[in-house]
Amino acid sequence: MSDRSDGSDRPDRSNRSRSSFARDDRAIEGLPIRLVIALVVGVAALALMLNMLGGIGDVGDTEVTVEIENDDQIIDPDSDTEVTVYVIDENGNDVEDATVVATAGSAQLEGVVRADTDSDSNEAELDFDEEQSLRADQDMGTLELEIIPPSDSNYIDEQPNPEIRVAETN
Repeated sequence: MSDRSDGSDRPDRSNRSRSSFARDDRAIEGLPIRLVIALVVGVAALALMLNMLGGIGDVGDTEVTVEIENDDQIIDPDSDTEVTVYVIDENGNDVEDATVVATAGSAQLEGVVRADTDSDSNEAELDFDEEQSLRADQDMGTLELEIIPPSDSNYIDEQPNPEIRVAETN
């Protein structure tokens, strides 16, 4: 015990040698686990931030879709029918020089039906020359629409588009 007037029993630090950092033998037992915890929390936060950035999508890409004219949303099987569709982007703007392709969904279609929009219009006419039909056990089916956007644009078609329904209307 030291003879100190303040009554504390701390060792006298004035006698300690201050000459070398290498001779410092104080322990740092808790430091490595704190570093590991900080590293794990940092990596988890970075993963969350990168995941949020990944959900933004490609900059500049605009989704396109079609609007089907109200009278043409349901067509008769085995009938000579023209369906008018309008190609628009996600903001409702007209998309010219696109191609609309109709393929078989749950209804049957012989081959594919294709129509193009003009350079000054977003309207396309799909001409079904009695190529659509239903199976014997079906009352209703669908034809799927796909859009091929102009190649020199930033338009993409990744979301599902409206379908044309094939059913007996009489």
